[in-house]
Amino acid sequence: MDIQEYMKMLGRQAKIAGRVMSKADTGQKNRALLKIAEALENSQVHLIRENAKDVQAGRDCGLDAALVDRLELNEDRIHAMIEGLKQVAALPDPVGEISALSYRPSGIQVGQMRVPLGVIGIVYESRPNVTVDAAALCLKSGNACILRGGSEAIHSNQAIAACITQGLDWAGLPTTAVQVVETTDRAAVGELVTLSGFVDVIVPRGGKGLIARITQEATLPVIKHLDGICHVYIDTEADVDKAVAIADNAKTHRYGVCNAMETLLVADGIAARVLPRLASIYREKGVELRGCLKTCSLLPQCRRASEEDWRTEYLAPVLSVRIVANIDEAIAHINEYGSSHTEAIVTENYTLARRFLREVDSSSVMVNASTRFADGFEYGLGAEIGISTDKLHARGPVGLNGLTTLKYIVLGDGHIRQ
Repeated sequence: MDIQEYMKMLGRQAKIAGRVMSKADTGQKNRALLKIAEALENSQVHLIRENAKDVQAGRDCGLDAALVDRLELNEDRIHAMIEGLKQVAALPDPVGEISALSYRPSGIQVGQMRVPLGVIGIVYESRPNVTVDAAALCLKSGNACILRGGSEAIHSNQAIAACITQGLDWAGLPTTAVQVVETTDRAAVGELVTLSGFVDVIVPRGGKGLIARITQEATLPVIKHLDGICHVYIDTEADVDKAVAIADNAKTHRYGVCNAMETLLVADGIAARVLPRLASIYREKGVELRGCLKTCSLLPQCRRASEEDWRTEYLAPVLSVRIVANIDEAIAHINEYGSSHTEAIVTENYTLARRFLREVDSSSVMVNASTRFADGFEYGLGAEIGISTDKLHARGPVGLNGLTTLKYIVLGDGHIRQ
């Protein structure tokens, strides 16, 4: 079968499965999630063995270190996937929820009901855990999904897909509710993002090149984010110990993730107390610093940042540092160079914190916390299908509610319009 016919087959199967999923009760969906978790638990050795094939192949073909890190599965990451499934199972089911029900002067009642989007196509790179997260969220929100992972993770994704199939089958749900594309042919992506009539929305999750391609080629609505150029601003009134801990964690906890800090902004009045301590930590951890003129004069090991550095998502042990006059200059820098992903302020001044929350136009804005918390799991969503920097239809970590929509419902008792 050629790629076009293959993808249409997946689309037809997903459309049929989506109708079944939209009617599935909460208990049935939860049983499937917990059975998938059990299958992953029982298949750990097999999952790690299959993943090792992908990791080795990635290294052999010169895959970037950040992508290899995203690709790798270990016991901790498998346990995180299992825990994510359990958390999603424990979350309230949004499907069928009725809100804002009120009487109109005519006597009818008007409200809104939350319903699934239908069929969701997800295109992603490297991270095999996305296969589990996406399946869990689509399943719980009553959707069917078609998952197209990167060719670099084909063995890992197929092994995970087998566990998902087990869980769906055991719960009496259609196994075609979650379909992992089996071909590594890039043409499959082009077919998926144009499957009008079968797929309702596309979610790309990966590098700038992938997302730009899908945004350009898709004939379907796209929920996306581009860069994760995240900032931490250390205010003059920050607690120095908190500031050092947050700036360290935001950058070095993991490098190849979209919620890692890429630019550190420090108020002039506290820079001499904070930056030398941070520079020492970053030096020990092998982080290269690129700074403004003031930063370079304070930190001799820092190389001069270019204009392009302020606009770069490194996904690597590289950090841009700029000393700013105050919060106004920090906010101006973020709004100029940021990607609307995640920003944080470290300050003990409640008024300034409120200003930062209000004036910074990003999908997540934080006070005295690491940007690494911008994550569906940490937000209590169980998992996320991605982090949207769009403003429509969803923004920030996209969990269950982001995979549903609202329709109006009207309740009457023989009412007619006069």
